[in-house]
Amino acid sequence: MRRVRPVLYAALAVALAFCALFWWPSPQPARAAEADSAVALVRVEKAARRLSLIDERGKVIRTYTDIQFGDQPIGHKRFQGDERTPEGRYMLDYGNPGSAYHLSLHISYPNAQDRAYARAQGRLPGGDIFIHGQPNWWPAGRVSGDWTDGCIALADAEIEELWGLVGDGTAIEIVP
Repeated sequence: MRRVRPVLYAALAVALAFCALFWWPSPQPARAAEADSAVALVRVEKAARRLSLIDERGKVIRTYTDIQFGDQPIGHKRFQGDERTPEGRYMLDYGNPGSAYHLSLHISYPNAQDRAYARAQGRLPGGDIFIHGQPNWWPAGRVSGDWTDGCIALADAEIEELWGLVGDGTAIEIVP
């Protein structure tokens, strides 16, 4: 039995090294602090498939194109499961570096009006709406077409840049 134990320890060490090599989280880019961010507003134009970062003077400082939405990109999100992206003014209230997608910034949907509308229809408004990168399991590049459940998807390099430029509490305006 004493001979088996060192072999088991060696096998365990190899297994842990393998896990660390393939599943250990990669270092994440630094997040912008709210006070350090030059971005006053994130503006999303759904029809143009454009996300712009705007400073306090109203000047566009960065634009991302070919952004992706939910499977039903036209119209305001009303209910859980409708696969639409909300329209209106919200807040980017926190970042999630450990999401199932390459980084994610939470959008504060639903607001009081969204909840009231859904409640009046006897439905739930949904939630968990983010700006994020591509799925972590996706091999490389971008998933084609609109594929989220109502989120806004960017390329991984774009969300990394956005992650470093936008702090918690930044306003987001999503227009048709």
